[in-house]
Amino acid sequence: MARASSRGAWWPWLGLALAVFIADQFTKVLILGYYRLGDSTSITSFFNIVRAHNTGAAFSFLAHASGWQRWLFTVIGVAAAAFIVWMLRQHAGKKLFSFALACILGGAVGNVLDRLLHGYVVDFIQVHWRGWYFPAFNIADSGITIGAACLILDELLRVRRSH
Repeated sequence: MARASSRGAWWPWLGLALAVFIADQFTKVLILGYYRLGDSTSITSFFNIVRAHNTGAAFSFLAHASGWQRWLFTVIGVAAAAFIVWMLRQHAGKKLFSFALACILGGAVGNVLDRLLHGYVVDFIQVHWRGWYFPAFNIADSGITIGAACLILDELLRVRRSH
């Protein structure tokens, strides 16, 4: 079984997760240092840098709850990170699958750290078009989204190979 050889190969995936985490935290430090809440800089006709705080989850889900959601999402993030590390150890030889997990891991840990340090997630990327604004997001969210898309692609390819 290829498990023994793939187990040793999981460290590079942790390196990718660390790179996503560092990029996320570095950009958030810049935003916190140079922008006040609500400050915005227009970059193009469809893209702004804006400082926003999200006390909820994706798309500000539960953002207006009384504060318990901070701990719920922190616990979910920590549990997900632990599960992802375990999955990486078991399946490190599966490149697309492991790439996806590493992106999700880096993003999840970045957002968990925000919740622990600040009580909210720092968002700053804002995309808009003709008066429609997508909710602000960050590098961690981008890593999670790219990872999720790659997980879907990996599963589609796996199903296709099995037929």
